[in-house]
Amino acid sequence: MAAPGGARRWPLLLLLFAGLVHGASAVFVVKDGNGTACIMANFSAAFLTSYDTKNGSKSVTFELPASAEVLNSSSCGKGNASDSSLVIAFGRGHTLTLSFTRNATRYSVQLMRFVYNLSDTGIFPNSSSKETKTVESVTDIRADINKKYRCVSSKQIYLRNVTITLRDATIQAYLSNDSFSTEETHCEQDGPSPPSPTAPPQPSPTPVPASPSVSRYNVSGTNGTCLLASMGLQLNVTYRTRDNTTVTREFNIDPSKTTFGGNCTARLVTLALRSGNLLLVLQFAMNASSSRVFLQGVQLTMTLPDARDPTFKAANNSLRALQATAGNSYKCNAEERVQVTEAAFLNVFRVWVQAFRVDGDKFGPVEECQLDENSMLIPIAVGGALAGLVLIVLIAYLIGRKRSHAGYQTI
Repeated sequence: MAAPGGARRWPLLLLLFAGLVHGASAVFVVKDGNGTACIMANFSAAFLTSYDTKNGSKSVTFELPASAEVLNSSSCGKGNASDSSLVIAFGRGHTLTLSFTRNATRYSVQLMRFVYNLSDTGIFPNSSSKETKTVESVTDIRADINKKYRCVSSKQIYLRNVTITLRDATIQAYLSNDSFSTEETHCEQDGPSPPSPTAPPQPSPTPVPASPSVSRYNVSGTNGTCLLASMGLQLNVTYRTRDNTTVTREFNIDPSKTTFGGNCTARLVTLALRSGNLLLVLQFAMNASSSRVFLQGVQLTMTLPDARDPTFKAANNSLRALQATAGNSYKCNAEERVQVTEAAFLNVFRVWVQAFRVDGDKFGPVEECQLDENSMLIPIAVGGALAGLVLIVLIAYLIGRKRSHAGYQTI
C-alpha cells in the first residue's frame, strides 16, 4: 500500500485565510496487495488553526509540504468495494486522513480527519501545550463511480478550530484501473458538470420575508472589546430542491434564537453566530499600511431540509465590505448586499459596526456609507432644482412686469 515518495470551545472559528497561500500540488496513491491503485489524489492543501501561547491565542497557517507521504495504514478496503482510506503524513506527527465510502452509483469522502502535534515548534512556536489534537468533519466531496472528483477552485473544509483549504483537487477512489478516469464530476464551486440534454430548471419565486430585527453584538479578548456591532442580518441563498427545482430563498437571523461568540487577534476579529442548524461567521481584517478596517470573510453553513444536498455551505475570504478607518465606526441605514458566492448573499440592515481599536462599549467617529450619502444628496438636489425653478419664474415675472409698465404712455 505504499505510495510514490513524490507524492467546539464551540468552534473557535478562526477561519482566516481562504487561499492566501497556495502550495505545490502533490500526487498520493494507495495500492492494494497486488500493487493495483485503488485511490489517487492530486491536490495542494493549506491549514489554518489557532493555539494557545503564554501571550494568548495565536493563529497559524501552514501548507501540506511536498515531502508528505502516504502511510501504510491507508487501505483499499475489502476487494476495492468497501470503505477505504488515504492517510497522508507530514512534519512531526501530523496526519490528514480521507475516509471513503460508496454505494452503487457514487462514492464520497465521508470523513476528513486531521491530527496535529502542538509540540512541533516549527509550526507551533511557543505553544503552551505539547499535546496531539484530533479534529474531524464530514465533507461534501463526492463523485459518480468511475469518475474523478475535480475542483479547481479553493474548497474549504471546517474541522472545529481547523480550516483546510484544498486547491486544484483531483481525487478518485475505487479505481477501475491504475489512472484517473477521463470523466469527472465537478465541485459546486467550479459550476455544474457537463449539462444533460434536458433544459435547465427555472428558479421559482418565493415569498420575501420582512426585514430582519436589528440586534447588538460584541466580541472581547484579553485586551478588551475588539468588536461592536448593531445590525440586522438576512441570508439569500439559491439551491436545488429534491425535485431538481432551483429556488432562491431568504432567511432572517432571529436575534432571540441566536447565540454568538468570537475571537480577537492582532489582524483578525471574528464574530460567529449560531441559530439552530445555521452557523454564520464574519471576519474583519485591518490593512496595516492604510489602517483601513473591513469585512474580509464570510462563512456560512446551514441545513436546508428540502434541498437535494441538505448541507449548504458558502465562503468568501477576499471581501472588502463595510470599510472604515481604524478607530472609526462604519454606519449605514440602507440595506447592503454582500455577495459571498454566486449562490449566497448576506444582506445587512441598519448596520453600525466597529472592529479593532474599540473604546469600551462606545462606537468611534462615524463614517457614513455611500448609499446613505447618496440618499441625502437626492433631496438636496431636488430642493436645489426647485429653488432654481422658483428663481427663474420670479425673474421672468419681474421682466414681464417691467415690460408691461413700459408699454403705457402718459396722456
